[in-house]
Amino acid sequence: MTSPNGPSDQFAPVLAALATMQGNVDREQKYQATQFLEHFQKSPEAWTVVHAILQSENAGVEAQLFAATTLKGKITYDIHQLPRDALVDLRNSLLSLLVSYRSGSRPIRTQLCVCLASLALQLLEWKDVISLVVSTLGNDVESSVCLLEFLKILPEEVTEGRKVSLTEEELETRSRELLTDNATEVLRLLVQYAQSTAGSPPNPALISCVNSWLREIPVLDVIGTPLIDVIISALSSDAALDPAVECLCNIFRETREVDASQEAIRILYPRVMNLRPKIREAVEAEDLETFRGYTRIFSEAGEAWVVLIARMPMDFRELVSAIAECAALDSERDVISLTFNFWYELKNYLVLEKYIEARVKIADIYSQLVDIMIRHLHYPEGSEADPFDGDREAEEKFREFRHSMGDVLKDCCEVIGSAACLGKAYSEIQTWMQRYATSSRKPVNGQVENWQSLEAPLFSLRAMGRMIPADEEQVLPQIMTSLVQLPEHDKVRFAATLVLGRYTEWTSKHPAYLEPQLNYITRGFEHNSKDVARAAAMALKFFCQDCGKLLVDHVGQLHNFYEQVAGDLPIASLYEVTDGVAHVVAAQPLDKIYDALRLFCEPIAKRLMEKANSANDDKAKCELADYIQLLTIFVQVVHPHVPPGTLNPMIRFWSGLIPVLGTILDNFVQFSPVCERVSRCYRTMLVSYRTDMLPLLPQLAEKLVTCFQKSHQGCFLWVTGAVIREFADEELVDEATRTSVYQFLEQQCLNMFRLLNTKAATEIPDVIEDFFRLLVDGVMFHPYKLILSNLLQPIFEASLHSLSLEQVDPLVAVLQFLRDVLAYGRSSPPTSAYPDNPKEVQEAVKAMALSKGELITQKILSGLMYSFPRDCVPDSSGVLLALVELCPEPWLQWMKQTLELLPAGSISPTEAQKFLSTLEGAVSTRDFKKIRYSLQDFTNWYRRKNVTPRTAITGIEGIEGSRFSFSE
Repeated sequence: MTSPNGPSDQFAPVLAALATMQGNVDREQKYQATQFLEHFQKSPEAWTVVHAILQSENAGVEAQLFAATTLKGKITYDIHQLPRDALVDLRNSLLSLLVSYRSGSRPIRTQLCVCLASLALQLLEWKDVISLVVSTLGNDVESSVCLLEFLKILPEEVTEGRKVSLTEEELETRSRELLTDNATEVLRLLVQYAQSTAGSPPNPALISCVNSWLREIPVLDVIGTPLIDVIISALSSDAALDPAVECLCNIFRETREVDASQEAIRILYPRVMNLRPKIREAVEAEDLETFRGYTRIFSEAGEAWVVLIARMPMDFRELVSAIAECAALDSERDVISLTFNFWYELKNYLVLEKYIEARVKIADIYSQLVDIMIRHLHYPEGSEADPFDGDREAEEKFREFRHSMGDVLKDCCEVIGSAACLGKAYSEIQTWMQRYATSSRKPVNGQVENWQSLEAPLFSLRAMGRMIPADEEQVLPQIMTSLVQLPEHDKVRFAATLVLGRYTEWTSKHPAYLEPQLNYITRGFEHNSKDVARAAAMALKFFCQDCGKLLVDHVGQLHNFYEQVAGDLPIASLYEVTDGVAHVVAAQPLDKIYDALRLFCEPIAKRLMEKANSANDDKAKCELADYIQLLTIFVQVVHPHVPPGTLNPMIRFWSGLIPVLGTILDNFVQFSPVCERVSRCYRTMLVSYRTDMLPLLPQLAEKLVTCFQKSHQGCFLWVTGAVIREFADEELVDEATRTSVYQFLEQQCLNMFRLLNTKAATEIPDVIEDFFRLLVDGVMFHPYKLILSNLLQPIFEASLHSLSLEQVDPLVAVLQFLRDVLAYGRSSPPTSAYPDNPKEVQEAVKAMALSKGELITQKILSGLMYSFPRDCVPDSSGVLLALVELCPEPWLQWMKQTLELLPAGSISPTEAQKFLSTLEGAVSTRDFKKIRYSLQDFTNWYRRKNVTPRTAITGIEGIEGSRFSFSE
């Protein structure tokens, strides 16, 4: 195979291409080398060449790793290139290579083990897999390493069996032969290896192998052997710690069915609890990885046995206490998050009346947990101005971590009661006040001593707010009195302000506390800290939302306040304040709501026009777009209940502002942010006022049509869909209005067809999405008119044209439309809104399916194999199944013709026929589930085999009908 002087000419080009990839050459040379190697990997010649490289002593480790990786891909995807009788020789060659590499490079050895496992899965006639591999690789210590790695990899490869071209039946049978039938023998081999290496350092490979077979070997069988001693002793080994932890945690997961695993748990529990002293030892030794491992062990044991803790709290109390100890000792907050899910899972049981006894007996641990969490909530003791000393990543991590701890505090509230949790937080505040308040009431230069100890319980109060009932009378009155008296410090005021905002439902039922709280919040707008002002805006929003009825007589003062701060607030905070005052307007009596709305919105509209008149650059135009949202907030919030037959005062008011928005649209119709904001305002009006919008509908529809014609912005189609939905109810809308709305839909369709005459779908994916979302509404609310209209043909043409897209959202919109409209080809309608599905509608859909079904099938199958994102798979399958239901025999022919268009060499005739035969059997029995899984398995396999990130092909060549043409 090789000459004495160097590598054979047989693989010299491959080595040269690899050297180019790793060398300092230009991009074009590397691209050509990549293309050469990818073509080589798919070629039949690669089988011989990679074997030659692997057998060569001069090829180099990197080339040999490339060869092993290539061989893995060939066995997975290109095994059809070899005669069936050559597979035994391939097996023997792999075994020989493994013997050669038993003491060589581990990555190469791993790839070869994967090769052998993948071949074992596909070589159905190879029945003595385990015994042959053991006899070949189990003869010495070095070979045993290969054997353990193969045994570890085999279950993983079988579990991922859909990577290879096997039917469901073949995969199920082979899984049983390779795994289930060999479980006892593998356990015997592992025990034998453990006994033969007793006294040696724990072998991570042995533990990983045990872990890999846990799904096949009963846990009780494993823990009844010396293997459990090996796993536990490995926790003391740095090299074996991680696999040992992973293996133990998987053992726990296998015992989640506690009633069926009682004997296993009885053996495991004392073994686990004997490890508890190791927690403190790891902390004292500052061994973070070991501490993390033990925390994970105890937490996952608790999660697995949580129902037993609830049933027998005293028997398992020590486990709960150990998990709490892990949380308490984590001074750097590195591993505490591993315990969070356990506290949540246990809480879910303890709150049930059935487990009230367990709640009582474990309540003290949850009480300790509150203290632990509050202690961990403390900011680090860095500089006053920046506790994180400029480390923004650490600051963001801390913020996220605090919110997770807040969830644990909520769990504690449910277990031990809100009063107990509030009392602990309040006690912390009192302790701080007694110790520091005298010296900190008037801090010098904003310095507050040990402010972290005050801010942490404040944050805990905010975190627990959702769990505190609005009628709480024991602790909250004292807390609310204290909050407005706290010393001035940016983070303390920020936290206290947010606490007040979180408890506004409580304040609404305790109005005596409203005025001091509101004064405290509004003073925050004058604060130098932007964070405090932002918190004040958020809190004011919640105050107005929940206490709006208490503020109805203060609308004038609120308006004055609003006008004072509106010009100084950042836009996000202005939105929140606007939302708040809008709720106060919404709380006004019906006879006063018009005047209240006018009081706030007319100045906004005036400023809006001023901004529109001076918006000469993109920045000013974006500010204009942002300001439009203020009106939208009022539309969204202020929608009073109006008795039937009564003119909605909101329509009277907004009818005067519709022309203002229309003028802004006319002037900025080519600037998408303005168009989108105005469209959102229109859509919000439709959602808020529904059929009361009828008087404004003609001018609104005209504006949407003309603006879409001018701008081709999809947002106008988005609003059109809202019109379709809101004016669809036959009980609320007369037929003349429904007809006008449908005509409006037709106009927008015609505008879209004209656009598609000049633009490819790939140039306007967002507009495509909005158009087909609109059509989904059209099919939902006007199915018969749309299906029997002249629009159906060009709509299908547009859908075919749009299936060339590669973005998720527009593709899903197209596919959902196709699925919905094809559903009307059945005898029964897909929606209960229509009791019957007329014959002419069914025939029209079936005719369209027969006419366009081949192209639809080709384009969807092409997309699934080459370009569609994964999120498109369910809807793609749904369309294909709809076609199967309407035209089963033609669909099978379409599938066959599509496979014939695939590039030469991408799929063998045998594989194609196997796939088609599976489909034929499923279609004949109308087994739609099997059709769906067969399609997904085949397209996933094809994609993994033939498509790489650098593949230039995005679909099957030779598919016609992608060009759109519409003539009126």
